[in-house]
Amino acid sequence: MTTSGRLSGKEVALHNSRDSCWIIVHGHVYDVTEFLDDHPGGSRIILKYAGKDATQEYDPIHPPDAITTNLPKEKHLGPVDPETVEKVEVKITDQEKERQLRVAARPSLDEILNLHDFEAIARLVMAEKAWAYYSSAADDEITNRENHFAYHRIWFRPRILRNVAKVDWSTTILGNPSSMPVYITATALGKLGHPEGELNLTRAAAKHGVIQMIPTLASCSFDEIVDAAQPGQVQFLQLYVNNDRNITKRIVQHAEQRGIKGLFITVDAPQLGRREKDMRMKFEADDPSEVSKSGSEGVDRSQGAARAISSFIDPSLEWADISWFKAITKMPLILKGVQTWEDALMAYDAGLAGIVLSNHGGRQLDFARSGIEILVEVVSKLGEKRGVKFPNEKFQLFVDGGVRRATDVLKAVALGATAVGIGRPFLYAFSAYGQEGVEKGLQILHGEFEMNLRLLGAPTIKDVVPEMVDASNVSSHASNVPGDKLYENNYVGMESVRLRGAKL
Repeated sequence: MTTSGRLSGKEVALHNSRDSCWIIVHGHVYDVTEFLDDHPGGSRIILKYAGKDATQEYDPIHPPDAITTNLPKEKHLGPVDPETVEKVEVKITDQEKERQLRVAARPSLDEILNLHDFEAIARLVMAEKAWAYYSSAADDEITNRENHFAYHRIWFRPRILRNVAKVDWSTTILGNPSSMPVYITATALGKLGHPEGELNLTRAAAKHGVIQMIPTLASCSFDEIVDAAQPGQVQFLQLYVNNDRNITKRIVQHAEQRGIKGLFITVDAPQLGRREKDMRMKFEADDPSEVSKSGSEGVDRSQGAARAISSFIDPSLEWADISWFKAITKMPLILKGVQTWEDALMAYDAGLAGIVLSNHGGRQLDFARSGIEILVEVVSKLGEKRGVKFPNEKFQLFVDGGVRRATDVLKAVALGATAVGIGRPFLYAFSAYGQEGVEKGLQILHGEFEMNLRLLGAPTIKDVVPEMVDASNVSSHASNVPGDKLYENNYVGMESVRLRGAKL
């Protein structure tokens, strides 16, 4: 101990092995020795910082309160004297220097005309690991592309000679006002793209009157995100159900106490899909000497960031659990990840508030159908089986995946969706330009809504009806559709395995 009552960095540095592993996070020391083998990302990453300050590595992939919440109190060893801490040398590689030059050479926001542009810039300025995590999808990434291309199989039937001098694209989502039929859907690890992480989304959403869905696996803590909201700002929570239901209950009830207006329970992730772009990032570094010294055969690095942060998800979640959720909260319950009309019907019969027709952004089961295709099926079958018409205030349908234009949203609305979730484009926007990028993206969507409502002959969102679209070809997967050059130019195919150091 130092005279200030703080631990000395020299003392912490002695605990740098698998047998005794202390780390420093945000100026406090933690004994993580017994936690090494339980860490979702493996012991390697912790041992790399054994006896040192791990804050820099910790921040992008953990909420600030993750370590204090998950580690027993007796393992919280107290504050450290910052003057005595061994500084972890941060080496700026040539690759990073080149990236920083590209950041400095970004075009101004005035030159960004659509959501595709953000992706093009983000691809150039993001760190490679972050780009791999955000852009990756399951297996051959067929579903990832299909999510977008499915909208190309739906065509408009615009009406003419209607008074569209004034158009209004505002709506309500689960009874809450929204400036457009769009919400910012949950996406994990915001700090991989920007130091402010999900707070970029919170602040931009407030300014533009849209709803943010807070992810379970945010880089910022839940309370940090809620605290950043403006008075009256509406937020939803996306929930991965924990193996420990007491933890889930605590999260849900805390969210309700903080004023969250909807609980979106993810139901399409009993196991995380193989996202090979993300997984490639694990091939680069050798195990640190501490792992070798321990006699271990090494850490399995083949699963990528997605697996590293998601090992707690309960694969036993089932329909019978819906009654338990109803017993612990009065928030509207929505199932996120419904992919068939049969499950949509079960959700309707279970008295849920709605469903999200989604395949997890193409990141789970490859060759799962797009949300927009499932929407057509669900509206038809629930109408046939239960006489339900959509949009429906009591049972709302949402869609996410592949949306890049207001025209995509309007197609979904015409077919019965209440609103559409947009995820990756906003990640790319703040990765490239911070909060201002997200605001620009929302401004672009507002402009597109105004123009397209006029061209459709629809003064309001309620005037966007099924007769305005032709979706007869939506389920024809083998049909020819027009190419989308902007989207295709941004898509980066998956690399095959390479020889180390070889230039091929």
